[in-house]
Amino acid sequence: MIPLAEPLAAQGPVIPDFGEGSDCVVQNRLFCPDWVQDNWSGTLQPALVEHVKLTLIAVAIGFALSFGAALVTHRYRLVERPFVAFAAIVYTIPSLALFQLLVPVTGLTVATVEVALVGYTLLILFRNILEGLRSVPPDVLEAARGMGLTRRQTLWRIELPLAVPATMAGLRVAVVIAVPAIAAFSVWFFTIGRDERVDTLRKQHGRAGTRILEAA
Repeated sequence: MIPLAEPLAAQGPVIPDFGEGSDCVVQNRLFCPDWVQDNWSGTLQPALVEHVKLTLIAVAIGFALSFGAALVTHRYRLVERPFVAFAAIVYTIPSLALFQLLVPVTGLTVATVEVALVGYTLLILFRNILEGLRSVPPDVLEAARGMGLTRRQTLWRIELPLAVPATMAGLRVAVVIAVPAIAAFSVWFFTIGRDERVDTLRKQHGRAGTRILEAA
């Protein structure tokens, strides 16, 4: 007869061998350069690149929308209140709640985080660009008209260049806002968002869908 294998419980606990860590890792110091080097290419670098990409895409789209809205508002002041009200409402919604609201529309995709990030940048960028355009001294505008510049020439040659400092300040704030919002999305995706994935897989594959998620 073939002897039965000894039960695992009788063999003692099975402890995985993860190798030996450096003294910095073992002592749990604040910063371990060797740990960063070991995990840079496989974990840290891809996450950093993805984070930067999401931030740049959101800020670029938000800047394009805010720039167009600011130009229209600079010409027609009636547009200012509706746009500011919409952007302010989006800005006041907590990031986790906004992600949850977007999931039924955009799903668990990159579009969910991008739509939220763009919404958060609108108010800051719009107000900074508009204030930069409105901060041009009246005597400068009068001198431009005296030189025979048209309204469009005054905008592109005088007002927009003078609005660059305020616009850059808005871009810096928008980037600062986008970075923690992406971190909040990561927390939501791996905690609250997991329930959404469980429900989706159950609806599509029944009990097998739950096993697929547990194995992932």
